[in-house]
Amino acid sequence: MCLNEKNYRGVNFCLRCGNKMKLFEDEEGKIRSRCTKCGWTYYKNPIPASACVILNEKDQIVVIKRKIEPQIGSWALPSGYIEINQTPAQCAIDEMEEETNLQGEIVKNLGYFSEFSPLYEKVISFGFLMKIIGGQLQAGDDAAEARFVGFDELPEIAFPSHRKFIEKVRKELE
Repeated sequence: MCLNEKNYRGVNFCLRCGNKMKLFEDEEGKIRSRCTKCGWTYYKNPIPASACVILNEKDQIVVIKRKIEPQIGSWALPSGYIEINQTPAQCAIDEMEEETNLQGEIVKNLGYFSEFSPLYEKVISFGFLMKIIGGQLQAGDDAAEARFVGFDELPEIAFPSHRKFIEKVRKELE
């Protein structure tokens, strides 16, 4: 899929100097947005996120009801966008605590999954199997609810990447 003008809709001003941006075709034939004054190029990239598959001693999984967009009111895994100063693993550990009040450590990297995002066009989610090492389950941060459920009791999960990570763990437990 090639980038086009639609991908840069709303990219009007330079993040460095504030001047007007203009679309151009680069040496690879890709459409980009470049500042007309300082020459800075804006690259449209997917947004990275991390998601946590958290299991308790009964092999129940933690799900949260989202309090904010995207997918407000829907069920999902504890997750969040990776900050510039975080690795995907650190993001998973931080999001686990922020959204569930549980402290954890990574047991296994479950891979990554790329999907459409209504907010950012595309998100790359990194999944992690997490072990609880402290805390009491309680909704926090951008979670309206948090609960343990069995794999056979899972509510509808909002994000395809989260469903993929859950299914991967379910198969490994069988």
